[in-house]
Amino acid sequence: MKRTAASIQADIAKGAFRPHTALSNMALAYFQSDANSFAKTIFPICPVSLSSDNYYIFDKEDLLRDNWKRKPAYGKVDPAVLSEHIETYACNVDQMIMGIDQIRQTDLNRRQGPTYARDQRTQRIKTMAGQANIHQDRLFAEKYFKKGVWKQEFVGVDSTSVSGNQFIKFSNGNSDPIDFIDQKKTEINSATGRMPNKLAIGVNVFNALKKHPAILERVKYGGTTANPASVTLNVLAQLFEVDSVTVPLSIMNKAEIGKDADMGYIGDPNAFLLAYATDTPSIEEPSAGYIFTWDMLGNGNLFPILNYLGENGTHSEFIEGLMAMDMKKTADDLAMFFADAA
Repeated sequence: MKRTAASIQADIAKGAFRPHTALSNMALAYFQSDANSFAKTIFPICPVSLSSDNYYIFDKEDLLRDNWKRKPAYGKVDPAVLSEHIETYACNVDQMIMGIDQIRQTDLNRRQGPTYARDQRTQRIKTMAGQANIHQDRLFAEKYFKKGVWKQEFVGVDSTSVSGNQFIKFSNGNSDPIDFIDQKKTEINSATGRMPNKLAIGVNVFNALKKHPAILERVKYGGTTANPASVTLNVLAQLFEVDSVTVPLSIMNKAEIGKDADMGYIGDPNAFLLAYATDTPSIEEPSAGYIFTWDMLGNGNLFPILNYLGENGTHSEFIEGLMAMDMKKTADDLAMFFADAA
C-alpha cells in the first residue's frame, strides 16, 4: 500500500510510525561500577539523627593505665580517674538536580529506542546515584587520602638510604613491603592497643606490589599450570594480615562544563593508607575515621531521591537528590598515610 502524507501523519500521532530510530540493544554510557567506589569500604557510615551534635571521647591514657594498687591495711586506695571530653560533627546538605523535558520525552517514547534512553527518570536516577559515589569518594580523598591530613605521615624515596619519615618506594625491588607494613602496624598497635585492619592502596601501588619480588616469592608456589599464582587483593590482605585491602579505582572528570575533559583517579594512585576502623559504629571501639550521615528529611533515608513537576508551561519535571555527611578524622593515632609509595 502506498504511503501518503496523511497516513504517515496519522501513524505518527498514534505512535506507530518511527521516522528516526535508535538501536534498542546498545548505547554508550560511561557509568562506573559501584565496586570502584571506595569511601564506604574503608571507614564506617554512622547514621545520625541531628545535623550536628557531640560525641564522647574517653581518654586513651586513662583507659590503658594500670590503676590497680595494693590496698593498705585499714585503708583504701585513691579512686581511679577516667577522663573524657567531647568532639563535634556537623553534616552539611549537598544537592543535585536533573531536569526532564516532557516534550522530548514524547519523541523518545515514539522512537522506541533503548529503554535507558526512553526512560529518562531511570536514566537520571542512575546518573545521580553514580555521581553520589563520585562525590563521596572525592570528599573521602580530600579528608583522608592526601598529604597533610594525618599526624603520622611518611614519604617514599627511590634511595635505599632513608631517614626520618622516609621509606623505600614499593616500586623499588630493594624494598620489603611486608616487613615495612608489619613494622608500622606494630607501631600503631603498641600506641593504641589496636592492630590496623584496613589498607587502602592507590592503583600504582597495587601494580607495583603485584610484580614485587618479595610478594611474588611468597605466592609463586601456590599456582599450577592451569591456574598460575596471581597477586589479588585477597592475597595481599592475607600477606599483610589485614581484614581488607581496597584499591580506589573510581575516576572523575575534574573539568568544568565546556572545558576539555580532565580525567583521573580520585584517590592518589601513588599513596596508601593504613588504619584501624570498625565495620559499624561502636561505643566501645575506636575508629580512625567516621562518615557521619544525616537523614535530613527524617525518614531514615540517607540518600533521598525526589521527583517534582516544573512550573506550568515549562512542560518539565525534575529529579532531586540530597545527601548530608561529615567525613571526620576521629582518631589520629589509628592511621598512617604514605605518599609517593610507587
